[in-house]
Amino acid sequence: MRAEIRFVGKSARFWAHAKFISERVGYSLRKSAQLRTHSIGEAKAALAERSLSADTDLLAEVVAYLNWRADALNNRVAHLFMNRDEAAAECEKVYKKTKPTKPLPMNKQKGEKRHPAYLASMVAMIAESIVGPSGFIDDARKLSIVTSDHTLEEIFSRRFDGALPNTENPRAVWEIKEYYGTTTFGSRVADGVYETLLDGYEIEGVRSRMGRDIAHFLFIDDRFTWWDCGKSYLCRMVDMLHTGHVDEIFFGREVLTDWEKRLQTLK
Repeated sequence: MRAEIRFVGKSARFWAHAKFISERVGYSLRKSAQLRTHSIGEAKAALAERSLSADTDLLAEVVAYLNWRADALNNRVAHLFMNRDEAAAECEKVYKKTKPTKPLPMNKQKGEKRHPAYLASMVAMIAESIVGPSGFIDDARKLSIVTSDHTLEEIFSRRFDGALPNTENPRAVWEIKEYYGTTTFGSRVADGVYETLLDGYEIEGVRSRMGRDIAHFLFIDDRFTWWDCGKSYLCRMVDMLHTGHVDEIFFGREVLTDWEKRLQTLK
């Protein structure tokens, strides 16, 4: 998913209202598997509860965005998520198609529970098929840096899951949040959303200070984690997409349909 152009470049005030209304009115309907739509009346009532004034024109824009967001997540994104068995099957198909030479990233389990990190493996195999095994890095043990004339200018706070072509002066970086097989929505999952936001702020700083355009991608999957338990966090991810803190989010099966096309633009 990329940002909807109508909602790009909005003011901090716009996003303050979007977050406030979402939090006060609610992201989803009680006992419903769907995200809720909003009305200007509900937005005004939420502001009135805190004795805040309501700008009708601004609220109309905000409500239009919130309803677009709900529709996009309900009717498009919800159907893209995979469970562990589905991801394993798709990973096997990609393996047979691409015949990768690099070892696949593995999960952090031991013994019988150890297996390829399915989403990360698909990201890596498709990347290798487009840019070659030496055209990208999927080693999370190195911090990415920005240099100029052999001088270190910036180093990022967190290790990315991947970088293209490498971790020095990358043209693109990405993060992968896969939680196949989890049975609860833990704080680690929620923290992942804020980690992406931190990375986005740092990349935005490099763009504004140095004029370096580093594409920032996010891959997420697992139906139970993100759709059954984490709808409000999906909303925040879509917000980050529109505030420019992430350039594209690949929800579930979008790694299979959109990642190759995006890589072609970066070759």
